[in-house]
Amino acid sequence: MNSAKHPLLLLIFFFLLGLGSLFTGLLFGSVDIPILGIIDVLLWPTDSITHQIIWQLRLPRVSAAFACGGLLALAGALLQVLLRNPLADPYILGVSGGAAVGALLAMLLGWGLVLTNLTSLAGALTAIAIVFGLSFRAGDWNLYRLLLTGVVLSAGCTALTTLILTLAPARDIKGMLFWLMGDISRAEELTPAWAMLIIVTALSMLFSGSLNVLSLGQMKAKTLGVAVLPLQIGIYFCASLATVSALMLAGAIGFVGLIVPHAVRLLGVNDFRWLLPLAVLCGGSFLTLADTLARTLWAPQQLPVGVLTALLGVPMLLMLLSRKH
Repeated sequence: MNSAKHPLLLLIFFFLLGLGSLFTGLLFGSVDIPILGIIDVLLWPTDSITHQIIWQLRLPRVSAAFACGGLLALAGALLQVLLRNPLADPYILGVSGGAAVGALLAMLLGWGLVLTNLTSLAGALTAIAIVFGLSFRAGDWNLYRLLLTGVVLSAGCTALTTLILTLAPARDIKGMLFWLMGDISRAEELTPAWAMLIIVTALSMLFSGSLNVLSLGQMKAKTLGVAVLPLQIGIYFCASLATVSALMLAGAIGFVGLIVPHAVRLLGVNDFRWLLPLAVLCGGSFLTLADTLARTLWAPQQLPVGVLTALLGVPMLLMLLSRKH
């Protein structure tokens, strides 16, 4: 039986993989807790130290990693079909750059976590508004202008980010670099991210059939009766909201949104009705396992999870490119 022809089996497999990655994240840490001890605490909560470690430290962190990975993978899959570019990732349209400028500026001014998150959100929303405003004019949606605007805006934000890092005092540099590389440990409020993951996934599944047609090209989609312009705008805002939610949760984590959709397609899944949920599960599992490595590989020192995703993502991407003609 060819699993590529049976995406339901893949969905079951990735669901079990997601559960396994979450349990693996609970299992490893600075304190050794046996498997039976974890199961006991999860089923029958107590006031013990083990309960506090699992419920207050490890479970929120693995939940944050899974939600962030799912959001980035979903955003990457949507942008790749929108731009018809297999190298598109959630940060290609300048959202990450705008958020980085806002977050690092707040850190430079010595503002707290709440204000840092708010300025990061403001920067990301400003980038979304600029890119959309310059790409959508008088009912005309130009994908080439969209991509070029995003690239130019990203370059400008990179320059501002470098300027802020240059002006920042030495004591703030490490926190800024952790944000730029992605850091799950800074995640606090998980509800908005999980709510956004569920909402955006549900919305994307509603027009997944139209995504299959759009992937054939705009002209073919119009010929087959797809309302291309509203669909493209919906894809753009769904991907942007998913990206912003991931940024607010853990900073800029690279390669997840780029690699995961490719990995799912390599399994023979090109139907977006299956590709989207598989990408969410695969992205969540990948980032959860990467974060587990980041906090245990050189314990007690913790690495930014973006370092691990880059170290894993670069050879994976090179391998994928070497197999493409």
